[in-house]
Amino acid sequence: MPHHLMNLRNVPDDEADDIRALFDEHEVRYYETPPSRWGISMGGFWVHDDDEAARAKALLEAYQQQRFESKRQAFEEQRARGEVGGVWSMLCRQPVRTLAACLAILVIAAFSLLPFIRLG
Repeated sequence: MPHHLMNLRNVPDDEADDIRALFDEHEVRYYETPPSRWGISMGGFWVHDDDEAARAKALLEAYQQQRFESKRQAFEEQRARGEVGGVWSMLCRQPVRTLAACLAILVIAAFSLLPFIRLG
């Protein structure tokens, strides 16, 4: 019976490539189904054997923990350098773009709510 190891929907290409390399390195016999263009089918990595599934899941868990820690460390370093932040930092770095986005949000919200406001 097939075992679904990981959903590929919204998975970055570098992560999928890392997982393929990990499985190839550890000689995991897997197959892959791509996600659909319209998001209906999820796609993913699969194996047929129960023992292979347990081994692959352990490898995936270790890889994802390592990836989480490295991405978290990179985020903290970027935050320390002031490269990431909230709306205020975006407003300081790109004021015109941020204000244009806020204005667009307000216009869309106004048009969306206008029929309900006119009813009252």
